[in-house]
Amino acid sequence: MSDQSAGLGEAFIAKQRDRLEALQRALLGGEEGTIANERAFEEEHGEEAHEYEDEGQRLEQDVANQALRNTNDQRIADIQRALEKIAEGTYGYSDESGDPIPVARLEAVPEAILTVQEQAAREAHR
Repeated sequence: MSDQSAGLGEAFIAKQRDRLEALQRALLGGEEGTIANERAFEEEHGEEAHEYEDEGQRLEQDVANQALRNTNDQRIADIQRALEKIAEGTYGYSDESGDPIPVARLEAVPEAILTVQEQAAREAHR
């Protein structure tokens, strides 16, 4: 683990913690905004006559919104796990194999808790 530790100094870990917390706030705020927008739309247009085309578009938007929520839910879970790993002192190591996660990956995806190959396998099984 010492090779990985050299790239993950205290300053890097502190920066990643700040990034993770900011990302979590942004994702949680975005989710609240989506729900509020849906409610506002329903309140504004709830009494109007419904066209089949409008209903179809709304259903498609609902599917897209749910897919986004599912992605955000997984991402928030990964962010929370990465924050736990920082507290445990295991940040930068895969939850699955214990292998080091490259610093470049952590910089690009601070919530990474798996290696690229493990992440690809996880997504393939969904």
